Amino acid sequence: MAAAQPGKIRMVAGLGNPGEEYAATRHNAGFRTIDELARQAGVSYWKNQLGAEVAVIKVNDPDEEGGKREVVLAKPQSFMNTSGGPLSKLCATYKVRPEEVLVIHDELDIPEGDVRVKVGGGHAGHNGLRSIIDKLGSRDFSRIRVGIGNPPGRMPVADFVLKQFRPKELEGFDETCARAADAAALALVRGVVFARDHVNGGAAQNGKH
Repeated sequence: MAAAQPGKIRMVAGLGNPGEEYAATRHNAGFRTIDELARQAGVSYWKNQLGAEVAVIKVNDPDEEGGKREVVLAKPQSFMNTSGGPLSKLCATYKVRPEEVLVIHDELDIPEGDVRVKVGGGHAGHNGLRSIIDKLGSRDFSRIRVGIGNPPGRMPVADFVLKQFRPKELEGFDETCARAADAAALALVRGVVFARDHVNGGAAQNGKH
């Protein structure tokens, strides 16, 4: 069955693990990106709801009443491997369909520093995506993939994604997350397909290769 076309985004979920020990790690690319998106939108308050930190922002949309569309920003607090539980509950509460969801996550298969937008697809071994697909019963949500590259040498993947950054490394990582936040903002206003064509098409200027 063909994947559904993305709808207007009404929920953006950043994936990561809660707690200070995970804050400065590759696996928290989603949290760091959504924090930057929230900062750009002037968010000053997050509430705890259904196992996630949640904030609601408004984006320009001439088709909506008052010219604005409400968008839910979410950071599931149940740890990466069970992200789908809180997210599915939030979708039910806010009446958001899978094709109206944008998920931001780290991606091993993309070079470090690169950002890509994707419509639908599988989980490619990413446990956060696997959980979301399982709980939503759909893979029709869109994604912003924050490239982290592959582990050096024989380092296990778990060690690589959960290893604390050194300050200099963190600076470069946060620059990548800021570009991912810009991609998310573009998807919110111009649509996911426009963002995909614009961001992915400019990948040569988008970081390391």
